[in-house]
Amino acid sequence: MTIDCKGEQFILSKERAIFWLAKKMLIISDLHIGKSAHFRRSGIQVPDTVGLTDLHRLTSLMKEFEPETLLVTGDMFHNNLNSDANAFEDWRRHYAHLKVVLIKGNHDALKNEDYEALNIEVHPKELLCAPFRFIHDEPVERDEYYNICGHIHPGIVLYGKARQQLKFPCFYFGQHCAILPAFSVFTGLKILKQQEGDRFYALTLHKVIKVL
Repeated sequence: MTIDCKGEQFILSKERAIFWLAKKMLIISDLHIGKSAHFRRSGIQVPDTVGLTDLHRLTSLMKEFEPETLLVTGDMFHNNLNSDANAFEDWRRHYAHLKVVLIKGNHDALKNEDYEALNIEVHPKELLCAPFRFIHDEPVERDEYYNICGHIHPGIVLYGKARQQLKFPCFYFGQHCAILPAFSVFTGLKILKQQEGDRFYALTLHKVIKVL
């Protein structure tokens, strides 16, 4: 689904990503590489295929859009490097030509040399790329930039007949800020309430749906 945001054309993908046409930039948030291994190390049995599933989806997006830049608005990694990160290292070697940019999130705790080894350009707080500010969490201040962030893993509830309801991850576009869904499937959802003027796009298995 293609939408207009501040005069720029975005393609919203059901794979929880935005492609910014003018910049040939693929934008995702909350990839959480290593989260499943982190849980397994704590004794919680999480399948080791979770991280691979996310990387397969990322590969599909690379083939579909052929981006020049991959921008991650925080929580690319889940704390430290672990066994799950090995698969990403292999993936990165395969896409060595790709510019990868990270705005650090609260879980991005790798050492500087780790990011350098993976050829990842790191911004500690934000990246300004007019008319947008890319940041991990929505800032309190308001200025001329429209904020695009992640962090909260937004979701929405759709209601059907007989009190049926289903929860979906979603893209949120408000007056001052857009919030990306978590890219990783191994995350929860924070259900958002719609305010006047807000736009929600629910992500189903097969397509992106604008919620009226």
